[in-house]
Amino acid sequence: MQWRALVLGLVLLRLGLHGVLWLVFGLGPSMGFYQRFPLSFGFQRLRGPDGPASPASGPAGRPGTPGGPSGPSWLQPQVPGAAAGRRRAPRRPEPDVCGPGHWGYVLGGRGRGRDEYEKRYSGAFPPQLRAQMRDLARGMFVFGYDNYMAHAFPEDELNPIHCRGRGPDRGDPSNLNINDVLGNYSLTLVDALDTLAIMGNSSEFQKAVKLVINTVSFDKDSTVQVFEATIRVLGSLLSAHRIITDSKQPFGDMTIKDYDNELLHMAHDLAVRLLPAFENTKTGIPYPRVNLKTGVPPDSNNETCTAGAGSLLVEFGILSRLLGDSTFEWVARRAVKALWNLRSNDTGLLGNVVNIQTGHWVGKQSGLGAGLDSFYEYLLKSYILFGEKEDLEMFNAAYKSIQNYLRRGREACNEGEGDPPLYVNVNMFSGQLMNTWIDSLQAFFPGLQVLIGDVEDAICLHAFYYAIWKRYGALPERYNWQLQAPDVFFYPLRPELVESTYLLYQATRNPFYLHVGMDILQSLEKHTKVKCGYATLHHVIDKSTEDRMESFFLSETCKYLYLLFDEENPVHKSGTRYMFTTEGHIISVDEHLRESPWKEFFSEEGGQDPVGKSGHRPRPHELKVINSSSNCNRVPDERRYSLPLKSVYMRQIDQMVGLI
Repeated sequence: MQWRALVLGLVLLRLGLHGVLWLVFGLGPSMGFYQRFPLSFGFQRLRGPDGPASPASGPAGRPGTPGGPSGPSWLQPQVPGAAAGRRRAPRRPEPDVCGPGHWGYVLGGRGRGRDEYEKRYSGAFPPQLRAQMRDLARGMFVFGYDNYMAHAFPEDELNPIHCRGRGPDRGDPSNLNINDVLGNYSLTLVDALDTLAIMGNSSEFQKAVKLVINTVSFDKDSTVQVFEATIRVLGSLLSAHRIITDSKQPFGDMTIKDYDNELLHMAHDLAVRLLPAFENTKTGIPYPRVNLKTGVPPDSNNETCTAGAGSLLVEFGILSRLLGDSTFEWVARRAVKALWNLRSNDTGLLGNVVNIQTGHWVGKQSGLGAGLDSFYEYLLKSYILFGEKEDLEMFNAAYKSIQNYLRRGREACNEGEGDPPLYVNVNMFSGQLMNTWIDSLQAFFPGLQVLIGDVEDAICLHAFYYAIWKRYGALPERYNWQLQAPDVFFYPLRPELVESTYLLYQATRNPFYLHVGMDILQSLEKHTKVKCGYATLHHVIDKSTEDRMESFFLSETCKYLYLLFDEENPVHKSGTRYMFTTEGHIISVDEHLRESPWKEFFSEEGGQDPVGKSGHRPRPHELKVINSSSNCNRVPDERRYSLPLKSVYMRQIDQMVGLI
């Protein structure tokens, strides 16, 4: 009978341990990377009749709803010259902020049981369901790709409703929505090459590469946007070339018989055709558009957006280093430095539209979305790829200005009172709020924050965009957070929220993000799938569609969804470090790309420093990526299945977007 007593004792011991763990962790532990903030930032606190309101205090916490003395802190003016306490400095975690003592922090009124958020999102994501979602993501790509090849190739895009191809709008050259992107060079096929490889489809990858080599030419009378041609076409050609020539072949046999660097030569040809955009500009900032056959059009616009002109360095830099020709990296880097030197002396911010001849800011809005998004992204990614310290210096300075002037809400993501953190649009010179909308492109920023280690803030911003997705089953192109309604209603199958979801899952391994990915997959299947592919949503509320499937749906949206659920993908298992371009093209990070014999030619004329206009060179400790402390970079197993954001804050965000 001794063995029965022993078994009973073990059972009782296990029940006791479960009880202790439930008491410690069941009351609302945070999966966020909790960090302390020693400064008082002076954000407006919402107050109820009896004192400070909790973050879940109902209508008082909703933008545009009466309740607080002055409304949400997002609307509070940022007074130039105010004390440093009003600004949120770049955060560096203290050594003790990740200990178990912080996980049990509980806000009042939470209750002891599992609420609806925990029931829906916490706990393991079954392997069978993960495999099902992975196959669904692969099937989504295959359905769009096969229909493009059957009904649209060799044209640029697929019209998925009427099952036919789409090319440049020759009848209306002013139709920039089409003509900036479509160059009559089989765009969707080119853009999808590395997605085929990542999904392990070697036979189709090899077939597609041969088609591109044999049928695609850039000797076209097509006027295209330099930025779009660079990120979609040039980037894809370079990515596919690197996959073909990789001696390790992690994705399977992607080699091409008798391959003689044709894709690299094509990339070179395209880049040479884009070079005229950099000529005859007084600032070094390129023209926004170029004709692939004749150069810059005579009536070309002298105004360009910051992202369009300043997000060419990754692709141009890779090309230069593969060819051993500094020309392409030099012109792209010169444009970045020219824009950087035009930033505000007071705030350190840049505007969104600039005149390339005068350097005058035509658009003074500074934000994280359209017109600026990938400029910040490529400062960091250029450093990751090429190891040039000045890129990191510029990024760190830019990130500090973003935190100081664009961020609103409570100081910490996962503790305290007040509105959730949000990044708003402000005047680049004064830091004052310019409007009350954000756009869907800003959803990339949590993913960028993951790369620099600011995972805590990334969790909150991602949750905000996910709440908007839950409300509409898509992200409206522009959302007014004060009115709790879209300002621009369409959704063109953009990937930014999926990208941030994927990167947050890689950083936290929290199954919450698998649930988010499943929601996105199911929404796309339900609302955007049509006869021959996936269609742009014309209106996120009534779910009407437009007959267009942009190439980034296959190159990014499907790719990130697939990788989110494919745990065993070589991207995660090969031991090779990879980075994604702003168009989702995969590039291996290796020493070869850090070799540049022309470094001395990239220094500012007259020894001027690219960050500080006084010529100051940062000390070695200043070259570390902001918030890249190793103190919080690993999620303890006991927190793995908790919510990344406490339920009380998730509920608050849902209230603030009108979801509940």
